[in-house]
Amino acid sequence: MDKSRKIIAFLAFIVFGILVGFALYKYLRFGIIDGGAVFFSFIALSYFFNWLNWGNHEGGGDKDELDKHIETQSAKIGYFVLIILAGLILFISEGVVNLNDIENYPLLIVVGLTFVTLPITEFIYSKKFK
Repeated sequence: MDKSRKIIAFLAFIVFGILVGFALYKYLRFGIIDGGAVFFSFIALSYFFNWLNWGNHEGGGDKDELDKHIETQSAKIGYFVLIILAGLILFISEGVVNLNDIENYPLLIVVGLTFVTLPITEFIYSKKFK
């Protein structure tokens, strides 16, 4: 990694740190969760890891077989990690273990959609080749 790439990765991490710090400050000082700061901190973190891994914030570019294999496998692992995290966030934020006691229906629907997204996508994509 050349010097300019290191500087850009460092700046992306600094932006992430500033956004997280701002969100924590607002929460600790005023008791407010700043959705914008949380959202953009995740985007900055994504930018940081894409830059570290691929040298490009979009994660694109010329890729060999190993890069494509890494990308495919990490996407599938990331999908299952996202399912687990969404379920944990649902149950922790609601503070219940019974599905009938959950009142946050949009989050419940998102968790449900995480279970069907991959099979539906694979079904549609397989139709392209069959």
